[in-house]
Amino acid sequence: MSGFMKTGSERPPQSEKKTRRRPLPGKAIVALCMASFFMGLLFSNRRVVLPLETREQRASTTRESKISLMTHDCEHKHRLGEGNTKDIMGEVSKTHQAIQSLDKSISSLEMELAVARTNQNGGQASLGGATMGSDKGLKKAFVVIGINTAFSSKKRRDSIRETWMPTGSKLKRLEEKGIVIRFVIGHSATRGGVLDRAIDAEDAETKDFLRLEHVEGYHQLSSKTRMYFATLVSIWDADFYVKVDDDVHVNLGTLVTTLTRYRAKPRIYIGCMKSGPVLSQKGVKYHEPEFWKFGEEKNKYFRHATGQIYAISKDLAAYISINAPILHRYANEDVSLGSWLIGLEVEHIDDRMMCCGTPPDCEWKMQAGNVCVASFDWSCSGVCKSVERMKDVHNSCGEGDGAIWNVVI
Repeated sequence: MSGFMKTGSERPPQSEKKTRRRPLPGKAIVALCMASFFMGLLFSNRRVVLPLETREQRASTTRESKISLMTHDCEHKHRLGEGNTKDIMGEVSKTHQAIQSLDKSISSLEMELAVARTNQNGGQASLGGATMGSDKGLKKAFVVIGINTAFSSKKRRDSIRETWMPTGSKLKRLEEKGIVIRFVIGHSATRGGVLDRAIDAEDAETKDFLRLEHVEGYHQLSSKTRMYFATLVSIWDADFYVKVDDDVHVNLGTLVTTLTRYRAKPRIYIGCMKSGPVLSQKGVKYHEPEFWKFGEEKNKYFRHATGQIYAISKDLAAYISINAPILHRYANEDVSLGSWLIGLEVEHIDDRMMCCGTPPDCEWKMQAGNVCVASFDWSCSGVCKSVERMKDVHNSCGEGDGAIWNVVI
């Protein structure tokens, strides 16, 4: 029994045998401690304490770097903003150009419709002795200037031919440049009579008339104006159509230059805009029989261009041609034209250089560098005694014979 117990105490348990490890030698422990000590000294010696001045310089450099970075970032954002603004303006400009192009396309379609309508109704016009009908294509031009005249106004026509209107080969050259000028007249009540034959003879010599299918008469000016524009769009595809009286002085170069500023815009109505009184009293000049349509007595007309000279763009001329049968005619032709356009999306341009006075008014303006488009006397609704005075007005206020040839269209 005792032997059995002694034997059990001498043999340790199996688990104690497995967990027992061999201890490190003393020399190894000493070597490890020394190595740790020397490593600590090494890293401690490499640590550098910067002087106060050096730390301040580093802090200043850091601040400057941050400010520089922030400034660069702001400038970058500003440039991005400018770029975005330019991009936006570019898109706006492109959109505006697209809209104008679309308006021009619509105007062209309206022009074609107007021509078809005129031809369908049998509309014809005599131009320089030749009849223009549906078998003729439209002539291209920038502007057609029609000088309203009458059978009794030959001396007025001659005074214009001797001053501001080119004649002969120069008139033909001007037409090749895109500027067409014609005296506009209809026929007499007795068609083919002496009055008509006199115009035929004059036209054979000068070749500067546009004959309308219209019976001449002072009280028929609204009808003549309506027929004038309807006839023009059946002959010429022009950007602008101008009407001017035969007792008004015109500087052609200045007129054409003025019109070129509005070439890209649709539905232009340009002239000296006015709003005169509606005259209800019978027997007075410019009496309006339909005065009651304009409200109470002493009322004024709506704004419209004075009749001495005005211009409309081709889309408006096409509109007049298309709707000619139903356009109402008032006693005064300038009021009639204004009424035809007042309800449309039309840009009314009031250009006071189209209604200068005769000398000294137009002369003073020219000396100041402002050449007038047209000059006349309000008291005479034209140049007073134009046959005698047109040359004097031209010498004082004319732009020079070479001005029209230097205009770039």
